[in-house]
Amino acid sequence: MTTTSEVVTPLVVGIAGGSGSGKSSVARTILAALPVGKVALLEQDHYYRKQSHLPFEERELVNYDHPDALELDLLARHVDSLVRGEPILRPTYDFQHHDRAPEGTPVAPAPVILVEGILVLADEALRQRFEVKIFVDTDADIRLMRRIRRDLEHRGRTFLQVRKQYYETVRPMHIAFVEPSKRYADVIIPEGGQNKVALDLLTSHVRARMDAHARGA
Repeated sequence: MTTTSEVVTPLVVGIAGGSGSGKSSVARTILAALPVGKVALLEQDHYYRKQSHLPFEERELVNYDHPDALELDLLARHVDSLVRGEPILRPTYDFQHHDRAPEGTPVAPAPVILVEGILVLADEALRQRFEVKIFVDTDADIRLMRRIRRDLEHRGRTFLQVRKQYYETVRPMHIAFVEPSKRYADVIIPEGGQNKVALDLLTSHVRARMDAHARGA
């Protein structure tokens, strides 16, 4: 039983899955289910490395689905800071210009820390920081349709750009890195945000841990 002398560390949850699998929907469901300020969200996509040293044409050719394109060590350090109760300045990535924006985004510590991205379970250092590891498992055709819609509507891409990137990097990197990381998951959620039963169970677990954190504060 938790006493006032015990310190309950934040619950750190890693949410992985293929591009368009519904990872963001799972994270948003947890965010919406808890009071404001009780959840900190770190999205892997904002941790792409700076590309300002490259001409725009070369930035377009970078394999953004490979782990080397990401500053995952910085993401891990930010998780550690939040666990210690320290605020961070999270990078903000500009997908139209393929580079980090000049300004970052402040993120305050919270009892629940969500880390979401296609490669967060593929990186051993990050995995060690997750108390709960989730893989959102969605069929490839559904993921592709969702990605096309997202990139066309929200990231300023053309269909030809989306198709080229999918065949050259997204699909092969999914096979090489994302799909194999599923074996590290504690929980596999089919269909992401559409799986109400799984989301209800997950949200209940997170609420219970948040309550324990409040009692131990």
